[in-house]
Amino acid sequence: MLKKMFFLAALIMASQAVQAEIKIGVVNVPLLMANAPQAADAKKRLEKEFSPKDKQLVSQAKAIKKLEEKLARDGLTMTDTEKRKLERDIIAKRRDVQRAQQEFKEDFSIRRNEELGKMQTRIIEAVKALAAEGKYDLLLTEGVIYASPKVDVTSKVQEKLSTMP
Repeated sequence: MLKKMFFLAALIMASQAVQAEIKIGVVNVPLLMANAPQAADAKKRLEKEFSPKDKQLVSQAKAIKKLEEKLARDGLTMTDTEKRKLERDIIAKRRDVQRAQQEFKEDFSIRRNEELGKMQTRIIEAVKALAAEGKYDLLLTEGVIYASPKVDVTSKVQEKLSTMP
């Protein structure tokens, strides 16, 4: 008798669970990362921060090119000492520029990752806020192969991001 009551209760609970509407949504995070207003702000900050160093590296590369042109143009008329000095100068400057470029790339990569981390945090906040406001049972972000437009809530998260500072 107890087993029959337990089975009956389980059937009733299962049927209620099936009848209950489950609200599911899908968020396209890469699209948000590309289109969020915070992404444009981050890009501007990075450009402002790294533009002077980039211009300096370009200027140094042009200076090396001029020295190389001078060596090619005047190399035959220079003394051996002048020619060796200029060649050493070019090699040293190339090394310095390569080192500076490597540092630039590393610094830029670190800062870009910091900005991406901030963006991901904002997106998570926006997704959680949307989930709470919209009473979603499940919001998926990655690993979704297909989602119909009726469950895609990316635009809603985008709206939420645009209202965040």
